[in-house]
Amino acid sequence: MLREAWLAGALTMSLTGIAAGTVAALALTRGLATLLYGIGPRDPLIFVSVPALLAAVALLASWVPARRAARVDPMMSLREE
Repeated sequence: MLREAWLAGALTMSLTGIAAGTVAALALTRGLATLLYGIGPRDPLIFVSVPALLAAVALLASWVPARRAARVDPMMSLREE
C-alpha cells in the first residue's frame, strides 16, 4: 500500500513535468526550426516517444526504491531510530 502511494506521488510529479516540458517544447519549435536537421519541428513521433521514454524512466526510478522500502520490516526501522 505504501509502495502504491509512493509511486502515485512520484508519477504525478513526473507527468506534470513532462506535460510542462512538452508544452514548452511546442511553444519553442518555431525558434528552433533552423537548428533541426532531418526532422520536422513538430514531428509527432518525437513528441510521443520522448515523453513516453521519460515516463518509463521516472516509473523505474521511483519503483526500485519503493520496492526496497516495502521489503524493510517496520519494527526494525523503528528500533534503529
